[in-house]
Amino acid sequence: MAESRVAIYGAIAANVAIAVTKFAVAGVTGSSAMLSEGIHSAVDSFNGGLLLIGLKLSQRPATPEHPFGHGKELYFWSLIVAVLIFGLGGGVSFYEGVQHIRNPEPLRDPLWNYIVLAAAAVFEGASFTIALRQFLKEAGSTPFWEALRRSKDPTNYTVLAEDAAALVGLLVAAVGIALSHRFAMPELDGAASLVIGVLLAGVAILLIRESHGLLIGEGIRPETARAIRSLALAQPAVSDVGRVLSMYIGPDDVLVTMDLDFADGTQATEAGAAIAAVERQVRERFPMIKRLFIEAGAAPGQQRWSRPDSTQAASAAPFI
Repeated sequence: MAESRVAIYGAIAANVAIAVTKFAVAGVTGSSAMLSEGIHSAVDSFNGGLLLIGLKLSQRPATPEHPFGHGKELYFWSLIVAVLIFGLGGGVSFYEGVQHIRNPEPLRDPLWNYIVLAAAAVFEGASFTIALRQFLKEAGSTPFWEALRRSKDPTNYTVLAEDAAALVGLLVAAVGIALSHRFAMPELDGAASLVIGVLLAGVAILLIRESHGLLIGEGIRPETARAIRSLALAQPAVSDVGRVLSMYIGPDDVLVTMDLDFADGTQATEAGAAIAAVERQVRERFPMIKRLFIEAGAAPGQQRWSRPDSTQAASAAPFI
C-alpha cells in the first residue's frame, strides 16, 4: 500500500500546481478549453485526497460489526471519485463547452495557453510515469493490458486512468485552441471543451463499472476457481469438489469457500491431511487468498465437519 500512496501523492502534487496555473491563464486568455482543463485538474486533486482517505479507512482492523475488516472502504471511495469525475469533471466541462459555442469569445493572447499546456504535459507525464511504474512493479511478469483488466486496486488503475485522460485532454485542448486561433473561430475552443467533457465522462463510467462490481461482491476469475478445483481433485481421497465461492474483501484480500467430497472409506485423518494439503497449495499458488474455508463431506460413519483457514500470506500477490 505504501507504493500506492506514492502514486497518489505524485498525482495530487502535479494536479494542484497545474490547476492553479490553468485557472489563471484561462482568466487571462478567455479559453473555454483551458477552463475545462483547470476544472479537470482541480477535480483530480480532490479525488486524490479521497483515495487517500479510502486507503486509510480500508486498513482499519476487523471489529465485531465488520468481522472481515474494512477493505471495501477503498471501493466505496473509488466509486465517489468516479462519480465526481463524471459530474464535476465531465459535466462542467461539457456545460462550459456548450456555453462557449453559444456565446463565443475570441481568444486573448493564446501564447500563454500553449506555454501552460506544455508545462502541464510535463507534470502530468511525470505523474503518469510514477503511477505506471508502480503498476508495472505490482503486475510483475503479467502483460500490461491483462494486469490492468485483472487489477482490483483502485489506487492504481484510478490514478492511471485519470493521468491518461489528462494527457489526452491536454492534446485536445491544444488542438482546439490552435484551430480556434488559426481560423478565428472561437466555437472550436468550445468544441474542444465538449470533447474533454465526453472523455472524462467515459473514463468515469469505466471506473464506476469496476467499483460497482467490487462493491457488490465480485469474486475471483473463473480460471482461478477452476485451478483451485484442480488442486483439490488432485488429492487421491477427494472424489468431488462443490462450487468455489469467493469475494474480494480488499485489493489484496480474497475470501474463498469450497466443499470437498471424499471417497467411501476415507478416514478422518486422511480427510484432514487432504484438506491441509489443499490449503497449503492454494495459498502458495494464490497468496491473495487469505481467508480459505473448506467444508468436508461426511465419510461413511462420520459426521460432516469443516476446517476454516484465514492464514495471512505476507508474500507479494499476483492478480487473480
